[in-house]
Amino acid sequence: MKIGFTETVLRDANQSLIATRLPYEKFEPILETIDRAGYYSVECWGGATFDVCLRFLNEDPWERLRKIREKMPHTKLQMLLRGQNILGYKHYPDDVVRRFVERSIANGIDIIRIFDALNDVRNLEVAIDETVKHGAHASGTISYTTSPVHTLEKYVEQVRDMAKMGISSVCIKDMAGVMTPKEAYDLVSAIKDAIDLPVVVHTHCMPGMAFMTYLKSAEAGADVIDTAISPFSGGSSQPATETLVYALEQMGYETGLDKNILHDIAEYFSPIRNEYIENGTLNPRSMATDTNCLVYMIPGGMLSNLISQLTMMNAMDKFDEVLLETPKVRKDLGYPPLVTPTSQIVGTQAVQNVLAGERYKRVEKEVRAYCRGEYGRTPAPIDPEVKAKILGDTPEVVGRYADSMEPAFEKAKAELGETARSEEDVLSYIAFPQVAEKFFEERDKREKNRAKYTIEEM
Repeated sequence: MKIGFTETVLRDANQSLIATRLPYEKFEPILETIDRAGYYSVECWGGATFDVCLRFLNEDPWERLRKIREKMPHTKLQMLLRGQNILGYKHYPDDVVRRFVERSIANGIDIIRIFDALNDVRNLEVAIDETVKHGAHASGTISYTTSPVHTLEKYVEQVRDMAKMGISSVCIKDMAGVMTPKEAYDLVSAIKDAIDLPVVVHTHCMPGMAFMTYLKSAEAGADVIDTAISPFSGGSSQPATETLVYALEQMGYETGLDKNILHDIAEYFSPIRNEYIENGTLNPRSMATDTNCLVYMIPGGMLSNLISQLTMMNAMDKFDEVLLETPKVRKDLGYPPLVTPTSQIVGTQAVQNVLAGERYKRVEKEVRAYCRGEYGRTPAPIDPEVKAKILGDTPEVVGRYADSMEPAFEKAKAELGETARSEEDVLSYIAFPQVAEKFFEERDKREKNRAKYTIEEM
């Protein structure tokens, strides 16, 4: 029996624990070692990395990917793509989605894990089609959650729909760590019975079930699991890579991983983790076991964002109230899985409800767009009274929202003019216009200063 491991330290592990504040220079020296470890894949891009690189780390995310690819020629590089939302927080036209997928593959990505926050398969089709067209691996993804409307039958139906689109594997993405060992066993078994494709399982440690969930997933026939090297494991992150390698190998599974190299990787990341603890970036709450997740359904990245949001507003005293309000908002909005961007939509609205002292008194534009149908079909109907209060007379979307959107790539390219040095720059601008423009300005300043110093040295 063989089971593969996807290492998440370069993306989801540090996103969950330190809000993705891991610059390239911090992990560059260990990349060649990671490349020799024997991983099935390394998740290194997508998710929040793109936004954070531009907004906070002053890095070009595309250049970051190319550097990783150069240092890791023997390992499959993986990214997380939000379907029709690509790496942003709203829907984009089909031409942008296709161009983004194509450029991601051209810059070094082998596997694209494609999900939709509402599990609306209409929002997966274009990204899957483009991934397959360019010979990369499309991993069709279930955004796992539990609610009265999320059933085993519904998930299997989604898997069959994705299989018809040409995916190469199925990923069960349990972003809040709420999938119990039994649920994992039943779902993996049901998927294996329904289609003949590899199954990948992704979970988080916050509620404390992740190790058991992975063991039962393996027993049910899972082909790959997501883990994090031990210094960046646990809490709102994934289970430790080394621990599961030891456990599964004793149970007779072949992992293909070199334990000595894993030890070296852990030794490298240990002082980096300590540095983030000392500077306050790694909040102790993010490392704790919190079984309240089973009630609130809040994933690690969302939890760290809520903490950050309330801290900036000097309102951490309202944290427990926000946790209680979150599942209420989720129910009102039709039980969306809490994953980007719906996690931000639900979380922000919960914060607004608590701070305003009145539910839905203040509503962000993203919440209105969600209620209008711009993010897709909700798992259950939105509460009619809440929808009426939020939308008023605003008309709702009919059909797939992206079908009503005009192509945007060429228009954005014309807007940027000579500022854009590549198609990648145009895509960065489309995803995050103001953030990207500021980054381009800073990039120009850095290069001019570098040229000035070079001339003076000569």
